[in-house]
Amino acid sequence: MSPIKNLHGWDVTPKVARELQTRLRPMVETEDRLGELKLATGVDVHFERGGKISRAAVAVSRVSDLNVVEEVVERRPTTFPYVPGLLSFRELPSVLEALERLSREPDLILCDAHGLAHPRRFGLACHLGVLTDLPTVGVAKSRLSGAHYEVPDERGAWLPLKDGDENIGAVLRTRVGVKPVYVSVGHRVSLETAIDLTMRLTSRYRLPEPSRAAHRLAGRAEG
Repeated sequence: MSPIKNLHGWDVTPKVARELQTRLRPMVETEDRLGELKLATGVDVHFERGGKISRAAVAVSRVSDLNVVEEVVERRPTTFPYVPGLLSFRELPSVLEALERLSREPDLILCDAHGLAHPRRFGLACHLGVLTDLPTVGVAKSRLSGAHYEVPDERGAWLPLKDGDENIGAVLRTRVGVKPVYVSVGHRVSLETAIDLTMRLTSRYRLPEPSRAAHRLAGRAEG
């Protein structure tokens, strides 16, 4: 992994965390700046001991066949409370430590969280992308901000996620008969490409395979 940018500390109050989101938001790149896509990484965080320990799981998959080629689990004390809209301050310290242990740098990171589809347009996917300077996409299971119409029940169908007149993401149907996911730009990836990549990396299930691999790894590591 390339060096991670040290743009701020993690021992902050929720008020300071919101101010940091606003200050760092202009650093997000919303246009495509990707190289050849060979490795896609999913990240997921579970918690142990009633939330006192953060357990980050990172699973690297080959894009060509979606097989996992590297896994890392990192545990560290949780230092930030659960506050809606401030997920990155609770989860990223352990995620960053896990990413630093990878033997190879991913070409893309998929986050089970939001990017621009966030009240301050700086969700976890944006935060992680800015700190690592890697392409990131947010693929979340539930809505945090914005509104949308009902998405047609067809694989690959999507509608804009709107906050007033602003398009902050997409509501994407990855599988017929199941709830859609919420896709948004994280960093160095356009929304159109984020949608295409989400579909490309999703096979038979609702979530992209790298995200599912990270979730399974986090579950196996429990205990």
